[in-house]
Amino acid sequence: MFNSPIRKAAVAAALAAVASAAWAANPGASLGRAATPAEIHAWNIDVRPDFKGLPAGKGTVAEGTKLWEAKCASCHGDFADSNAVFPPLVGAFQATKEEMKTGWVSRLANPSEGIGTSMERLSTLSTLFDYIHRAMPWTSPDTLSWDETYSLVDYLLNLSNIVPANFVLTRDNVQQVQDQLPNRNGVTWNHGMWPGGKTVLASGKVLGNGGIPDVHATECMKNCAPKPAVASSIPDYAMNTWGNLQDQYRQWGPIRGQVTLSKAELEKAAAAKQAAASDPNAKVVSLLKEHGCIACHAMGANKVVGPGYAEVAKKYAGKQTEVAELTQRIIKGGSGTWGSIPMPPQSISEGDAKMIAAWLVDGAKQ
Repeated sequence: MFNSPIRKAAVAAALAAVASAAWAANPGASLGRAATPAEIHAWNIDVRPDFKGLPAGKGTVAEGTKLWEAKCASCHGDFADSNAVFPPLVGAFQATKEEMKTGWVSRLANPSEGIGTSMERLSTLSTLFDYIHRAMPWTSPDTLSWDETYSLVDYLLNLSNIVPANFVLTRDNVQQVQDQLPNRNGVTWNHGMWPGGKTVLASGKVLGNGGIPDVHATECMKNCAPKPAVASSIPDYAMNTWGNLQDQYRQWGPIRGQVTLSKAELEKAAAAKQAAASDPNAKVVSLLKEHGCIACHAMGANKVVGPGYAEVAKKYAGKQTEVAELTQRIIKGGSGTWGSIPMPPQSISEGDAKMIAAWLVDGAKQ
């Protein structure tokens, strides 16, 4: 009876009914698809506090010094102590023997002494690896190799008197360095934002307070404090590094985003939009910006994450038979042609992808 056709048909019908009911209750549950291993690998670049996700590598203070002067000093100062553009990363602070022993920078508990520099407050070394590798340099993030990242972290640690000038930082000794950070125990765990509400580790340490809010403020209706003044702003040379900031904010909510384009740039953008209506090359360039393609591909020959469009055009120059294949590569993504870093699938129509492919074969004219 269990294996009879009637029995199987009844089970199939029941499953179909359950699936239909689930779809009716939550129609979005079956949308999308599972990410491919290549897509996961491309996005899974974070480094966790236990150093999971940190690849093997090696860095020296000497190499970090060269990299810092070439890629970092313009924004952070020669010795990471500038306050001109961003808050100082390193200052004149010298951790005491007691602070190095306890892992607690005592002066940070006194608001009158300031909030300290980034390296004074640092509690997890993984934060430096993760942020530098993902977000720096400002104008070309995710371009540093892991050895370069190790060297820059080593340089900052040396400036902070945590490691000597001849120290070689590797994957094998990062935990030893973590155990020397002056404020390694200064992080606050007793708050309501910890996932799961409250977690007790085997060591007895309690993470989270069960979801109790950290702020119990009341609205100020009289005798309010003076209106705060803006103490920092985006420097002129970096205003348009990532396009117009206002265009990147949702059009609802309290924040609209600052217009970071100059008057000349706004006029140029309006003219380019008008030209794109009649100029096929301008229309393709507009498509590339609209779909965020230039975040990974420069318009020239320089490599960012992927090859520059001039380099791609050189490879496929005049090969009209490659238009169809390029169109599919743009839509579906892939890896291997230009290196191991995969290009993820793109949310773009076949018509727009074909227009870009034809533009590349014709020489990527601008």
